[in-house]
Amino acid sequence: MAQEKSMAVAEFLSKAELIKQGAEARVYRTEFLGKPTIVKERFPKRYRHPVLDEKLTHRRTVQEVRSILRCRKAGKCISTPVVYFVDYISHCIFLEEIVGSITVRDHIASAQQSGSCIESELEQLADRVGKILGKMHDEDVVHGDLTTSNMLLKRGPEDGEDELVLIDFGLSYNSALPEDKGVDLYVLEKAFLSTHPNTESLFEKLLKSYAASSKKSAAVMKKLDEVRLRGRKRSMVG
Repeated sequence: MAQEKSMAVAEFLSKAELIKQGAEARVYRTEFLGKPTIVKERFPKRYRHPVLDEKLTHRRTVQEVRSILRCRKAGKCISTPVVYFVDYISHCIFLEEIVGSITVRDHIASAQQSGSCIESELEQLADRVGKILGKMHDEDVVHGDLTTSNMLLKRGPEDGEDELVLIDFGLSYNSALPEDKGVDLYVLEKAFLSTHPNTESLFEKLLKSYAASSKKSAAVMKKLDEVRLRGRKRSMVG
């Protein structure tokens, strides 16, 4: 029965559009139950023992789904794609496609290049990113791969505000430790400043918004400073 189900999913994906393949998974675009859908398929790692690989892949799939659902349960303050279906045999997650969206990375880059976006608009975006991350960490969800490529802006109603959506929870996990959340912010800081030059003040705006939005921010910000210090020491040594 399980093998038949896995074969059915494989046949379904053979007709889908492969849009990305990384070291951990393939990502497809298709339609599921009449809705635009993104399918994330974790494939076997041949270099690992099959039993170990199955356990690790299953755990990562479960954790990703759990993190998304935990965010969605928190309400509208944390927007993530809807989970339509999960097949734990083939390790596939069927997710809502955020149609008509643009990554925050592309939005900031486009704004910087064209000069069409005034500074206050980017500051408002940084404020919103800080808020959603603060709420996510209050739910004890650690994203694990925070970059502006993993945040989407979905066009809102006419004259309305675009919706900010967090995606790709493939490295996420649940943790109440300020250390883990501090590292999460540090990863974002390194990615943000390397991807978007001369945006130090913008990132500071993001952190201020995070601190104001999260009930647990004091301990996290303290850990962020400690992680930064460790990072600088490593840079000096290595």
